[in-house]
Amino acid sequence: MARKRKNESGAHGNLDLRAVILAGGSGTRFWPLSRKKRPKQFLSVISKSSLVEDTAGRLKGLIPPSKIYTIAVASQTRVLKKLLPVLPEKNFLVEPEARNTAPSLVLATAVIYLKNPEAVVVALPADHFIEEVEEFRRKLLLAARIAHASRKIVLFGIPPDSPSTAYGYIHVSSRDREELDGEKFYRVRGFREKPDLSTALEFVQSGEYYWNSGIFLWRADAFAEHLRDFVPEIFSAWIKLLPALRNNERREVRRIFQEIPALSIDYALIEKVHGALMNPGDFGWSDLGSWGALYEYLPADESCNVSRDRLIPIDARNCLVFNPGKLTALVGVEDLIVVNAGDALLICRRDQDQKVRELVERLKKEGPDYL
Repeated sequence: MARKRKNESGAHGNLDLRAVILAGGSGTRFWPLSRKKRPKQFLSVISKSSLVEDTAGRLKGLIPPSKIYTIAVASQTRVLKKLLPVLPEKNFLVEPEARNTAPSLVLATAVIYLKNPEAVVVALPADHFIEEVEEFRRKLLLAARIAHASRKIVLFGIPPDSPSTAYGYIHVSSRDREELDGEKFYRVRGFREKPDLSTALEFVQSGEYYWNSGIFLWRADAFAEHLRDFVPEIFSAWIKLLPALRNNERREVRRIFQEIPALSIDYALIEKVHGALMNPGDFGWSDLGSWGALYEYLPADESCNVSRDRLIPIDARNCLVFNPGKLTALVGVEDLIVVNAGDALLICRRDQDQKVRELVERLKKEGPDYL
């Protein structure tokens, strides 16, 4: 059953929309270019800007810099301040330690709650790519209006173009939805872990499953209510966190932060909440989860080879080359990924790029020199 909401006057009205860019993480599947000291979100792989700069740039004209926050550990925050100098100093939130997205977003939402409990928070991963920026902004504003009016968590689901086993899936009801300005927001029926291939094929054929983009919106006060109702153990940390932040008690903030389970926000909260809404994120999204994913978004030559630097291919096709500032020659090869990071060289088949994560795990055991 579709329920239409009245069109609110004005583009923003009384809406206080704030963004939290999740800028931690290591991006191991982009090794050897991505390292602990220079993780994926700080790389310039799509444009001349880093991925985190592109993420902040997509908000221009929709959310002012004064309402854009980043959250990461201290070492990464120092880099963020150089990349995003337009943001106020106080908006660079520092997580006491890397403990996944649930503790980070509880902390960030608490900071925003103290400024305005009715503010709508949009949580954005720092290392994703969105091709249709204007469409993304349009949908983001509508999602924020729905989140504010309904007090529900709103998320973007990506219409699957293949039976991918690399993503978690969102199950929605095509008949149970709300509408705003003609945009559909479907009620979430449940979440499914990364499936096997046959299950993923069933999901895609049903038309009721979408990839989980990891982009979420909520009102700050509604977020607290969801914690109270569905994860009381985290709500108890929330209650203690607010006065600690208000009084700038850093040691107490660290102690409380460590009480929050080191889980993703999906597992910790969103998959437990009843009545969340999902909007189709058909704006050209990619999580750039591998070198192979990057191949799809860079311009190719007549033989479908992709390189941002000088490339001479002879009887070579369907290759991705990332060899900054250097000439690369490919002869008689196809479907390869070649990445030169100076002190390390990766060569792999494009259909084996997910195994880069396994390679990083092996390097962890053999020594940290190349991590």
